[in-house]
Amino acid sequence: MADIVCQDIHKYYGDNHILQGISFEIYEGERVGLLGKNGAGKTTLFNILDGTEPFEEGNVFIPKNKQMEVLDQIPMFPSDYSVKDVLKTGFEELLAMLKSIKELEEKMSSDQDPLLLKRYGEIAAVFEVKGGYMMETDLAIVCEGLQIDSRMLDKPFSKLSGGEQTRVNLGRIILKKPDILLLDEPTNHLDVEACEWLEEYLNTFKGTVVVISHDRYFLDRVVTRIIEIELGKAVFYEGNYSDYVKLREERYQQLLASYEQEQKKIQQLEAAAKRMHDWASRADNKSMHRRAFALEKRIERIERTEKPFLEKNMKAKFKEIEFSGKDFIIIRDINKSFGQRKILEDINLTVRKGDRIGLIGPNGCGKTTLLNIIANIIQPDNGDVRIGRSVEYAFLPQIIEFENPELSMLETVRYAMEWSEDTARNRLAAFQFTGEEVFKQVSSLSGGEKSRLKLFLLMQEEINLLILDEPTNHLDIASREWIERTLESFGGTLLFVSHDRYFIKQFATRIWDLKDGKVIDYKGTYQDYRRWRKMQDSIKPDEKNQEKRPKQVRKKRVNPKDIEKKLRMLERDIMAYELMIEDIENKMEHAASDFEKLQELMEEKEELIEKMDSLYDNWAELSETL
Repeated sequence: MADIVCQDIHKYYGDNHILQGISFEIYEGERVGLLGKNGAGKTTLFNILDGTEPFEEGNVFIPKNKQMEVLDQIPMFPSDYSVKDVLKTGFEELLAMLKSIKELEEKMSSDQDPLLLKRYGEIAAVFEVKGGYMMETDLAIVCEGLQIDSRMLDKPFSKLSGGEQTRVNLGRIILKKPDILLLDEPTNHLDVEACEWLEEYLNTFKGTVVVISHDRYFLDRVVTRIIEIELGKAVFYEGNYSDYVKLREERYQQLLASYEQEQKKIQQLEAAAKRMHDWASRADNKSMHRRAFALEKRIERIERTEKPFLEKNMKAKFKEIEFSGKDFIIIRDINKSFGQRKILEDINLTVRKGDRIGLIGPNGCGKTTLLNIIANIIQPDNGDVRIGRSVEYAFLPQIIEFENPELSMLETVRYAMEWSEDTARNRLAAFQFTGEEVFKQVSSLSGGEKSRLKLFLLMQEEINLLILDEPTNHLDIASREWIERTLESFGGTLLFVSHDRYFIKQFATRIWDLKDGKVIDYKGTYQDYRRWRKMQDSIKPDEKNQEKRPKQVRKKRVNPKDIEKKLRMLERDIMAYELMIEDIENKMEHAASDFEKLQELMEEKEELIEKMDSLYDNWAELSETL
C-alpha cells in the first residue's frame, strides 16, 4: 500500500519551472533518500509533501489514517517549557488517554456501571497497545540515544542552541511514533554515537521514511531507494547511496550512448538530404528535391534527446614539497582549559610523514581547540608542539573568512597570487570557476564555493602537511565530492577534524578519538576502529563484574495497602475484559452466517483472552505477596 503518492506535480517560481511533472509512489515501510543539487527543487518537493508549499498542478495523496511528522522547522513552545516538557509533547495522545483512565477510575470507585467498565476497558486496551505503560522507558531510550542528559532535561528549551533544539525536536518526533517520517538533514548536530543510534532506530522503524541528507554514510546505512530531482524531473535508483553512485554512472553512460547514436542518425539523414539536393540540382530532378525536402521534414520531427550532463572532475593538483625526516609533529604534555572546564589533559602524540589522521569525538570535546594549538593559532596552558624544520603546512578552518570579502573571486586570486587576469581565469577554470561566475563577490558565495576558493588558494602554496577543520561541513554532496577529488591528489600528510563518516572512511588511516580531555590513538581505518571500540565497550561490563561482586540488594518493604489498591485495579481491568469478551460473543451469535466476520471476531476474542490471562497471572503473583 502506498503511503505517499505524487501525480504530475508542477511548481513555478516566477518563470523558473522548478518541478516539471514529478510523479512517484512511496510504499509503506520504504526508506527513501531525496537527493538533488542545491536549487534542484528537493526542499520544495519536501515542503509540498508536508503541506507547507503550494503548487500549480498535480496531486499529492497521503492516507488520512496515517500520522505524519516532519523534522524541519523547530516548533514554538511556551517560554517556560523545559526540555523534558517538550519531549513529553510526543506523548500527547497517550497522556490524554491516561487522564481519561484516571477519571474513569475515580468514577468507578463509587459507581459499578457496566458501561463505565466497558469504556474503561476499551481505553485501557488501546493505551496498552500504543505503549502507554512504556512512556518513561521510551523517553529514557531516546534521551540516551540522542545524548540528552539529566542536566539538559531540566534546562529551558528556549535557552538551548539551535543544534540542541533540533536534537530535542528529533527526540519529540520519534516519541510520537508516527506512521510517516519526513526528515530534513537529521544527522546535523549529532555526533557519531547519536548518528549510529538514529540509524539503528530507523532501520527497525516499521513506518515510512523520506529523508533529505548530505550525510552519505547515513544514506548508505538507512535508505533503500533514492529519488533524485534532476532538471525538474524525478529519477529513481534502487538501493542505498553507494548503489546510487554506480547506477547513476551506468545511466549516464547509457544516455550518452543513446544520445550519440541519435546524433549519428541525424547527421546521416542530414548528409543524405544534402546529397539528394545536390543530385537534384545537377540533374534538374524535381522529384529528387521533393524526396530531400521530405527527409528534412522527417529530421525536424525527430524528438531530440538532451545531451546528458555529468559533473566534470577538477583538473587541479597541490604544489607539494618533500619532507626530510621522520616525525612531522611532536605534541608533548598539552593541557588546555577554558575557565573551570578542562578541555585537553596531558596530550602526548606524534604525527609522522604520510599519516592521514582523522580527529573525531563528541560535539564540544575540544577537537578544534587541539587543531588550533597544532596550527599555532592558540596557545596551550602547558606543554608544547614541535613542528619539523622542513614541515610546511596549510590550514583550512571551519569558518572560512577572506581578508577582502568585497572583492570578486577573480580579484581575490589576482591579489593573493599576483597573476595576470588570463592566468587567474585559466587556473580558476581548472577548479570549475568559469565564465561570469569569477566576477561574483566573495561575500555572496555559498559555503561550498568559499571552501573551494580557499582550498584553491591553499593549493598554490608549497606544502607537505594539510590541516582541515570540518572541510565538508554544511556542503552539498557535489561540493563534498569536489573537495574529496582534490584531496585525493594530495600526497602529503593529512590531519583533519570531521563528523562526515563517509569522508573519514575515505581518507583516514589513523584515528584520534578525543573524549573527556584524553585521546585514543588508533592506527587503522575508521571501520576497524569502530569495530574495535564496540568490542571494547562490550567487554567492559564483564570486567567490572569480575572486579566487583554485586552488592546484595535489600528488598524494599511494600505497603500492604498499596498491594490491595493494585489488586483492585487489576480486578477492575479483568472485569472490563470479561465484559468486552461477552460483547464479542454476542456479536458472534449474530454473525453466525458471515464466515469472514466470524473469523475476525474470533481473532479479536482470542487476543482479549490472552491479555486477560496475563492480568490473571499478575493478580495471582501480587496476591502471593500479601
